[in-house]
Amino acid sequence: MTRALIIGGGIAGPVLAVALQSVGIDSVIYERGSVDDDRRGAWISFQANGMDALRAIGLAGPVEGIGYETDDISFVNGKGKPLGRMPMAARRPDGQTSILMPRADLYALLAEQAADRGIRIEYGKEFVGAEETATGVRSRFADGSTADGDFLVGADGIHSRVRQVIDPGAAAPRYVPVLNTGGYIPNFSLDAPDREFVMQFGTRCFFAWMKTPDGGAVWFANPPMPKEPAKGVLSGMSDADWRNWLRELMAGDAGPALDILDAAPGPLTGWTTYDMPVVENWHDGRGRMVLIGDAAHATSPSAGQGAAMSLEDAVILAQCLRDCSSTARAFETFVSLRRERVEKIVAYGHRGSARKAAGPVARVIRDAILPIGFRRAARDGGESMMWLQGHHIDFASKVA
Repeated sequence: MTRALIIGGGIAGPVLAVALQSVGIDSVIYERGSVDDDRRGAWISFQANGMDALRAIGLAGPVEGIGYETDDISFVNGKGKPLGRMPMAARRPDGQTSILMPRADLYALLAEQAADRGIRIEYGKEFVGAEETATGVRSRFADGSTADGDFLVGADGIHSRVRQVIDPGAAAPRYVPVLNTGGYIPNFSLDAPDREFVMQFGTRCFFAWMKTPDGGAVWFANPPMPKEPAKGVLSGMSDADWRNWLRELMAGDAGPALDILDAAPGPLTGWTTYDMPVVENWHDGRGRMVLIGDAAHATSPSAGQGAAMSLEDAVILAQCLRDCSSTARAFETFVSLRRERVEKIVAYGHRGSARKAAGPVARVIRDAILPIGFRRAARDGGESMMWLQGHHIDFASKVA
């Protein structure tokens, strides 16, 4: 049986393993962290096209139960003035909506689903390199061990080591000039519509909140930081440092931000984000190594599409491997099917991040222009966003 080595046990890795199993390809997942590492981030908006990809291979059911459905997004400025409201997207024919969920729960559930299907996940395996062999590829790990397979898939994130092996000259990730922090507050009352995420273009910081059906609230903030912080700067900030800074940024703005910051369980932490505008080489050209997910096309969180794009990749790559005459042809076909869509989404996300970090003059222009776009999106019932969330994968159909 053909055997795949999957580097990375995050979101894309386990889903790819399940998809490959369904087309008769065995795989092993190698994850550098431990099984209980807290490397999961905060909450994510898991958009409808991601669930569509999971449904294509029978994984949607378990995931649908771990979050809260979201129908609309509303926008206000720092003074609390409404800028507009729009649906997340037009209602899909299958009725699927976007779901707000804890990233940790999604990671754990996908790994559990893979393990339940007999797929092996090896933890503590830090990938350091790979070489082509007479019959496939050999992966090397920091602990001195190796693994042989017919091909290798880099699902190891935006700072992908597999990408560096495929193309040592690949461009580095691009820093996005806003940071991220946020979390969940149990038993916290918010005056907000049901199933609606409120996004505030604050005077000095982007802030967002949503009440949850269980009586809690989810929130996040994107404090601006024009220059990439040096290593250790963010990890050196205490809970009090984060709270005081965020309070200063949100001081004077209308809305519940200060109450949220007072109630948020600690410790508060924050992290940088990056995107990848263009990765020239997604595969090695010989059918031995290929990239998927953030390793090939990371987008900023503003697009809300990071997880969904990774899952689309995983399912479509499995289709290509099933239907193409060789792994080399499968990788070429995969890239041809995916590149235009994902690079468009990366550009969309970068524009969204730029709006969050607008200066005083740009803020005035932004607040004048954004309502026009929101009104248009509201009038068309979210159809203008369906290029993002309306993507459908017919797994039974043959890839051209």
